Amino acid sequence: MFVIGLTGGIGTGKTQVSEILSEFGATIINADLVGHDAYLPGTKTFQDVVDAFGDDVVSESGEIDRRKLGPIVFGDPAKMDQLNAIMHPRIYEMIEERIAVLNGDGVTRIVIEAAILIEAGWTPLADEIWVTTSPEEAVIARLRDRNNMDEETARSRISSQMSQEERAGHAHAVIANDRGLDELREHVEETWRQRALSQT
Repeated sequence: MFVIGLTGGIGTGKTQVSEILSEFGATIINADLVGHDAYLPGTKTFQDVVDAFGDDVVSESGEIDRRKLGPIVFGDPAKMDQLNAIMHPRIYEMIEERIAVLNGDGVTRIVIEAAILIEAGWTPLADEIWVTTSPEEAVIARLRDRNNMDEETARSRISSQMSQEERAGHAHAVIANDRGLDELREHVEETWRQRALSQT
């Protein structure tokens, strides 16, 4: 089994690359979706979050309401650290459990798509780290078109994250998303063939 940790800054094309890798036969574990499962009622994580941030973060349906939790933690680094200390280890465990199940099912190529793979300390889950990069102006254009985000907000989001250069410093492979979709596909296919298919 060969596990790729796929990460990259906002708007750099992680999801596109993940979709291409899926077409090539990789099984995708999306860390965001795992995180959603970690918040489900009845889990220890759910109770830990409610204990830390109060019943007000629970919606009428009985689930954690991220729209209520977000404003509490995003404006307060200490509270964000508190939330991350609850969530990051649990998501790590859940991803680890899913990898074990997939391995048992005979899956040989897995991609963990995670924006905060490096920051959250999840890199030990992967055999290699692949990082998507893209020119900042292209990222801003994507965020404007995709998220209806103005330039100031886009630049603020970009600057709040780990830089592309720092991420690339952790990478076994860098996927440069700086041209068109066809070129991106060719780049991903070449990297897949050289780095993933060569693994036994």
